[in-house]
Amino acid sequence: MTGEPEGGRAAAGVPGGPFTSGGELEAARMRYARRLAGRGTRVSAADRLAELAARLLGTDSAQVSVVADVQTVVGGVGAAAASVGVESPAEESLCTVTVREGRPVAVTDAPHDPRVRDLPPVTSGVVGSYLGVPLAAGGHVVGALCVFDAGPRGWDEDDISLLELLATPVMAELELAALEVDYGDERLIWQLAVDAAGVGAFDWNLLTGELRWDQRLLDLFGLARDTFGGTIEAFVASLHPDDRDRVGAALTEAIAACGEYRAEYRVVLPGGSVRWVGARGQALAGPDGDAVRVLGAAYDVTAVRDVESRVARVLESMPTAFYQLDDAWRFTYVNGEARRLLSGVSSDPVGATIWDLFPATVGSEFETHYRAAVETGRPVTFEAHYPPPLDGWYEVRAWPDHDGGLAVYFIEITERHAIGEQRRLAAARAGLLAEVTAALTDTLDGEEAVGRLAQMLVPVLGDWCVVTLVDGADAAVDARLTTNWRRRLRDVGWWHADPDRRDLVERYTAVRIPALADTSFVAETLQRSKPVLIPAHAAEKVGEVLVPGEARDLARRLAPESAVVVPLRGRNRTAGLLTIFRDQGRPGFTPEDLDTLTQLAGRAGLALDNARLYTEQRNLAEGLQRSMLTAPPEPDHVHVAVRYAPAAEAAQIGGDWYDAFIQPEGGTVLVIGDVVGHDTEAAAAMGQVRGLLRGIAVTTGEGPADVLRRVDAAMQTLRIETTATAVVARLEQTPDEVERGVTRLRWSNAGHPPPVVVLPAAEGQRPGTLTLQAAGSNLLLGIDPGTRRDEHTVTLPRGSTVLLYSDGLVERRGEVIDRGVERLSGVVADLVADGLGLEAFCDEVLTRMVPDARDDDIALVAVRLHPQDRPRPAEAGPTAVPPGVPADPATPDG
Repeated sequence: MTGEPEGGRAAAGVPGGPFTSGGELEAARMRYARRLAGRGTRVSAADRLAELAARLLGTDSAQVSVVADVQTVVGGVGAAAASVGVESPAEESLCTVTVREGRPVAVTDAPHDPRVRDLPPVTSGVVGSYLGVPLAAGGHVVGALCVFDAGPRGWDEDDISLLELLATPVMAELELAALEVDYGDERLIWQLAVDAAGVGAFDWNLLTGELRWDQRLLDLFGLARDTFGGTIEAFVASLHPDDRDRVGAALTEAIAACGEYRAEYRVVLPGGSVRWVGARGQALAGPDGDAVRVLGAAYDVTAVRDVESRVARVLESMPTAFYQLDDAWRFTYVNGEARRLLSGVSSDPVGATIWDLFPATVGSEFETHYRAAVETGRPVTFEAHYPPPLDGWYEVRAWPDHDGGLAVYFIEITERHAIGEQRRLAAARAGLLAEVTAALTDTLDGEEAVGRLAQMLVPVLGDWCVVTLVDGADAAVDARLTTNWRRRLRDVGWWHADPDRRDLVERYTAVRIPALADTSFVAETLQRSKPVLIPAHAAEKVGEVLVPGEARDLARRLAPESAVVVPLRGRNRTAGLLTIFRDQGRPGFTPEDLDTLTQLAGRAGLALDNARLYTEQRNLAEGLQRSMLTAPPEPDHVHVAVRYAPAAEAAQIGGDWYDAFIQPEGGTVLVIGDVVGHDTEAAAAMGQVRGLLRGIAVTTGEGPADVLRRVDAAMQTLRIETTATAVVARLEQTPDEVERGVTRLRWSNAGHPPPVVVLPAAEGQRPGTLTLQAAGSNLLLGIDPGTRRDEHTVTLPRGSTVLLYSDGLVERRGEVIDRGVERLSGVVADLVADGLGLEAFCDEVLTRMVPDARDDDIALVAVRLHPQDRPRPAEAGPTAVPPGVPADPATPDG
């Protein structure tokens, strides 16, 4: 808070609000302020009220200032104590800001507040935060009551209201002091003399009974020497009747212990008025150790008592509770509000020790904070609950005093705490709902999703729980149970808050479903499709609907007190069940708990339904895609392996394809392609383009470039309106190349990522890689049928590995594709160096290149050219070629 907004509080009783500089109004205000300041340095009540303000607001310092042409501090504690009676320039004071604004001024961070940051108390570090309220009387704002700390702090409306409440007695005390000035110098000098000589002495001889008083003491009691009897009975006769027993007890105790005598009592003067007297004394021992005399002094404390009485009236009028503890933890004062709040324990706690009267405070937050405040000398603020008979929550502020005691201000906040607790629980439930929703949508695996649910709900909503799937459930199952209803159930998640009991829950889930009776709560939930609550004695009631055996025994060992079974509803179906249990000592399920569980169950049911739909769509898409991809041939000494990995999205059936076949003359053709798009239209177009390409290649026997040129022309003629990338490659050998152990690879590229070749390594060296980039690739298919199609040739030694792939293997968001191809080259070289067979090679390429969920289809064709001067390796499997086609890739014309 940096101050009241415009239109906030105005100073009480000040016409027109804050004073205006100059003019008759300002002159009158100045005269009034000087008049008050002239008496202010001797107003002890201002110190007491400043101390009270600091205690109640929990600050280190407070002061009462009168502001005229200068500032005069007339009362203060803490950092302000040294300034009492001191005048300082008004323009250097924060209180002048309060006087000028004529309303409360709250500063939370003084070094950064433009109103006060340049004032000396702030720049010197004395004031870091400040709260001041104006002192107004006679139609003028004449000063301020303020509290401050060296560091920053916030102020709320309660703080401002409390300080304004204290401003009233402060102003009254200042005006009373000003009136005394009017009695003149003679009255003042007389009063000072009385104050200076205001102590009387007494000597009580316990052996003779004689009580001797000096003249000052006789004057205090309003007696003459010839009218004072000189006995203890005469002294007691002058006391107020209500004080006699207490004073007698104090004297008796001092005499018995030969110790100190201390008392404050009222004296009834001869005219009937009452004077407060404070007495201190000492019982002196004789030769035998028993007390023989009591010596002491007494003085007038009426003025002090009047101030305390005025302070007490302020405290009594406060709507908040206040009590004072002495250094022995005894109640010395309790205001009316505190007596009301504490009436469940004692109507008048004064004189009792807090630990005896309120035993529940022992070892509690109350004792911890109270003792810490006294030991450290620092105020404390905390909230705590006191059990019955009070049974309430309290906000407590406690301040240590200089005598080792403690001042305590507190208010009951039971209702506020209950509202806060409700909000906290509501926020926790909202947070749990959000957390569960995120967990359920984070995976498309239904069992994994609901399996997470158990650990998230325990112990927030229960001590243990079980999550069950209902396989193949539909509306008919919800309406009535069939004979095999138990077979539809599978417990897929469970958890217990106690780690030592989790094995029991796991075993319970393994045996409970076959043991469920038709009258079980699970069956009832399936039939009703609504939550079923077991409010109490859950162990007994659950056991009754389990057939005798291990499941019933485990249920009773787990001993739940309450339980609820909630259906996980999907789209017009019960997709699962959530059973959550609470043990003894924990309250039963509230309507709010059931509402939260119902919401959670609804989200879990939808997650299960979505997972089911996803699986169905994915299986359909993948099945359709795979139906268009055929098994590769296996020519002699050539091993071909293929892979197709669909995208993670269920419906992302796409246009990626691979192909491998043998042309009639014996050449092995390898194809990798990708129709633009990721939908069923792309998949259909892929099927058309793939069919065209393999048909043209087989029937014409032409090389890769001619095949691509014919496919481009056929797409235009057949009005296949799509575009596609593709690489067509053919493995060829002449008889001479067979003898030399090499194979030619001829290829043409229509806008597709380049194939990668891993060459066999020389002994002791790492395999080398070759990217078949050539001078570049030609246009995609489906753009310009007249485009030129280039063809390239590379001679490969036997033992080489060739990899054709679709772009999903190497493309990454925010990365150029060349970087992915470079990374792939390194991976395939490592795998060949590790000696992996071709099938394992393909699997590991997918694992290393795409470790996370895929957002695109991936197709692979890998070929390994085994040496022809030795048998075909077993890892390559048997030779598989179409009837009438040569088993090796040699061609008559090369």
